[in-house]
Amino acid sequence: MASDDVLVEQVERLAENLTDARTSIERRFVGQHQVVEQVLAAILSGGHALLVGQPGLGKTMLVDTLATVLGLGSQRIQFTPDLMPADILGSEVLDVLPDGSRAFRFIEGPVFTQLLMADEINRASPRTQSALLQAMQEREVTISGQHRPLGRPFHVLATQNPIEQEGTYPLPEAQLDRFLLQIDVDYPDRDTERDILMATTGIEDARAHAAFDADTLIGAQRLIRRMPVGEGVVERILDLVRGCRPGTAEQAGFLGDSLIWGPGPRAAQALMLVTRARAVLNGRFAPTLEDVEAMAAPVMRHRMALSFAARARGETVDDVIARLLDDRPGASRAA
Repeated sequence: MASDDVLVEQVERLAENLTDARTSIERRFVGQHQVVEQVLAAILSGGHALLVGQPGLGKTMLVDTLATVLGLGSQRIQFTPDLMPADILGSEVLDVLPDGSRAFRFIEGPVFTQLLMADEINRASPRTQSALLQAMQEREVTISGQHRPLGRPFHVLATQNPIEQEGTYPLPEAQLDRFLLQIDVDYPDRDTERDILMATTGIEDARAHAAFDADTLIGAQRLIRRMPVGEGVVERILDLVRGCRPGTAEQAGFLGDSLIWGPGPRAAQALMLVTRARAVLNGRFAPTLEDVEAMAAPVMRHRMALSFAARARGETVDDVIARLLDDRPGASRAA
C-alpha cells in the first residue's frame, strides 16, 4: 500500500510539472492543444514523433520550444535533396599529428544530441532518410564498425510536408514504424488564428521557460511505464490494433477491402504507452478508454495502407480508424 501511495505522489508531481510545461509551450504555440498533448505524450513514452502539415503552421517553432521547455540539448537538420548520410551521422577525417604521424578522428554529426529536429524529412532521398533508422531504434549508430551511443534521452521530432507537394519523397514503411506517433497539424480556426496574430506580431514574442531537465524527463518516462492499466483498456487496444490487420478474424467482414496492410505489435506497444502518458497529462492516475480512442489515430495512421479500391472511393486512413472506433462496442465505456 505504501508503494501505491508513493506512486500516486510521483504521478501528482509529474502532472504539476506537465501543466507548467504545457502552459509554457502554448504561450508560443498558440491554440493547438491537441498537437501539444500528443507531442508531449510521445516524448513521455520515450518515442519519436512525425509532425505532418502544410508549411507555415508552426511545426518548427514547436520543436524549438520543446527543447527549451524540456531542458534538452538540441540539434536541427534541414533535409534537402542533396543531403548525405554523413551530414547526419558524422564522418572521419585524417589528421596529421605534430610528430608527422597520421590518425583518423571522428567528427560527430548532429544526430549526437538529445532532441533532434529533422526538418522537412521527406525532402531528402530515401538513402539519407534511412540513416536515421538505427539511431531511432537503438539509440546508437555504427560508423566504421564502431558503435557510438547517442544522447540520453534521445528523441527525433521530424516535420513533413504533405506528399502531394513537389520535391518530396515518401518515407519508407520501416522508418515510419519507428515513429511512435504521426501528428497531423491542421490549419487553425478563425479565433485561434486571431490569437496567433495578437501573440506573435507585437514588439516581443512570448518566451518559454524550462520545466524539465534530462534526468527529470528520464524519471518521468520510467514512471509512465509503472502506471497500472485496466483489463478493459488492454482489450480495447488489442481490438483496435488487430482490427486493422487485413485477413485476421477481428477484421474479417468489418473493413472489407479497405486495407492492404495494417499495424503490427509495435503499434499496440505504442498505444499502451501513450494512453498512460495522456492520462497523466489530463490529471488521471490510470488510462481510460477515452485515452485509447483519442490516441488511436496518431498511433496507427502511419502504420496502415489503403487498398486501391478504398482510395478510389475517396476513403482516408483516418476514416477507416473512425469507423473502427464507432462500430466496436464499448467505445465510450470507462475502464
